[in-house]
Amino acid sequence: MKGKVTFFLLMLSLLSAGSVNAQNLKKEFPKSFTITVSNPLHQQREDVMVMVEGDEISKRVAAFNPQAFIVLDGKKEIPSQYNLKDSENKGIVVVLDKLAPKASQKLTIRYNENGVSNRNYTKRTQAELSHKVAGEFRDRKYIGGEFRNVDSLRVPAEHTDHSNFIRYEGPGWESDKVGYRFYLDWRNGTDVFGKKTNDMVLQQVGQDGFDSYHNEQPWGMDVLKVGEALGVGTLAMFHNGKANRMAQTDSMISVITENGDVYSSIRTGYHGWKIAGMKLDVNSQLSIPAGSRMTHHQVRVKGGTPENLSTGIIKDKRTNLHTSPGSDNAWGYVASYGKQSLNGEGDNLGIAVLFSPKDLMEITEDKHSHVVKLKPSDNKVEYYFLAAWELEPEGIKTEEQFKQYLQKTAQELANPVQVRFASRPKL
Repeated sequence: MKGKVTFFLLMLSLLSAGSVNAQNLKKEFPKSFTITVSNPLHQQREDVMVMVEGDEISKRVAAFNPQAFIVLDGKKEIPSQYNLKDSENKGIVVVLDKLAPKASQKLTIRYNENGVSNRNYTKRTQAELSHKVAGEFRDRKYIGGEFRNVDSLRVPAEHTDHSNFIRYEGPGWESDKVGYRFYLDWRNGTDVFGKKTNDMVLQQVGQDGFDSYHNEQPWGMDVLKVGEALGVGTLAMFHNGKANRMAQTDSMISVITENGDVYSSIRTGYHGWKIAGMKLDVNSQLSIPAGSRMTHHQVRVKGGTPENLSTGIIKDKRTNLHTSPGSDNAWGYVASYGKQSLNGEGDNLGIAVLFSPKDLMEITEDKHSHVVKLKPSDNKVEYYFLAAWELEPEGIKTEEQFKQYLQKTAQELANPVQVRFASRPKL
């Protein structure tokens, strides 16, 4: 009897604590509105990024405060953030663990019009840019100094490849699945950091030696050879029979627009890209959400009307090539899989670029790369790229698994989750 009484009192205490917690949340965030997130596919989705656009919120919710809000799934608070600096993707971002086939899920956003709230969530994405300070350039090499993380960098005229100025040679971004970097110099190629952990690792990369990441580390390593190719997802223009990276520019400035727990992004402006008789200004926005291998690349150009903007993946004889032009129900892709990792004899590594079928001009090639030519619409283009290394925790181990993952991802891009607001906000 005594045990039953003790159990009853314990349960009563827990219920009371939950009630108090709910009351505290309503007091801290007194106003709310609800949304419904729906999966149009007949297949389950995992690590589902949901974007609640800022413009749509402002149309429906008066005085919403992006500095003080939480997102609730029932009574459970789920990690979220508000993108303010990422102008291409401004609004609330949440990542749901899963969404069942043809299912809908209601979420409640509670907010305080006047408050500021700092929530502590597990960090599942990161973006950083680190360069040396307190040294000096000599003959285009940076001598002395120490690395310091910065929010933005206008690339000095003295900087070039292997100047030892920028840690791992450019900005980096990662999710809990994979990391990437691009060379912030005349090469402008995109590379891959394979990860052996779900933790954030970029802050460790290149600290113990400028290019030590080319060898396997406890966290992982640089797994892709870029060379003169497109690596994976590098922006280019197909001209005179080859994919031309952004090699000649007047200036470059790169900005960490978001470094959040569930979403991170980098904006880079390339001014005066000299290509095909034009001089273009390019705005590049790279972003990655938690739980995803995919980087979303959104590109805008000014100063001319390019016939194409292109991207692709490196050629490697050790791989099998997989391509699809896409359909009404799936995005297209160019992908390869095989022992193309830089680790020893090569681990299995899959890389891919995915694109909307309406933008496809041609899938072609040059000496170094498999190339996707895309037709800009209103001088804009977007695509996704990804990498899957077999040494990831619970990673993709076989070519068949990679093909299944690729096809599922292509279908999800063609059938995005739908966000619907409740008819009127709750008070």
